[in-house]
Amino acid sequence: MLGISYLFPDSPRWYVEAHPFRIDTSDGIGRPTPEGAHRDGVDYVVVILVDRVGVKGGETRIFEAQGSIGLRFTLQDSWTALILNDAKMIHETTPIQPIGSYGYRDTLVVTFRHNGFQEPPHRQDQ
Repeated sequence: MLGISYLFPDSPRWYVEAHPFRIDTSDGIGRPTPEGAHRDGVDYVVVILVDRVGVKGGETRIFEAQGSIGLRFTLQDSWTALILNDAKMIHETTPIQPIGSYGYRDTLVVTFRHNGFQEPPHRQDQ
């Protein structure tokens, strides 16, 4: 993470939260983002794929918040990561389906907030 320090404006304090998620197919289909395309309401978001076992789908989609440009890709390899500016991008992940009888997708989502814990994000760079 030291290599991305240029992304963060000078601040005496950053508030970092880590959220582990396991989306499984015990109900047939797993929904990583049931709310659809969204922002997390922070300054930066890092999505790290921890593991992906016995599933298909789970395509990540990111879009400009103020435009129509977007990218689509699937995180396949453990410890691959997506880093995005939450003020400028909207993101979502499509549902996963089991290849056999059961599967799962584990991610670690790390959020960075400049102003304070659960305060509105710093939007100086918009």
